[in-house]
Amino acid sequence: MSPNLILEPNLADYDEVYQKIIDMHSGLSDEESQSANAKLILTLANHIGDVGVISEAVKIARDNTLQWRKKDTQS
Repeated sequence: MSPNLILEPNLADYDEVYQKIIDMHSGLSDEESQSANAKLILTLANHIGDVGVISEAVKIARDNTLQWRKKDTQS
């Protein structure tokens, strides 16, 4: 794992951040929401600016998603 990727809680107010992301989708179609998500991800990736950190984050997100899929099929 990259030593630069922060995995410990690092936000002052998770609820506020979550609400801002939810609010971003208000009034958008599914296609527009997907576009807004992609733009947010690319904007934050640009801010991070480190391909190694971004690669590790992508791997963690994908692996976590696949674990949830596996749990859903076992239910």
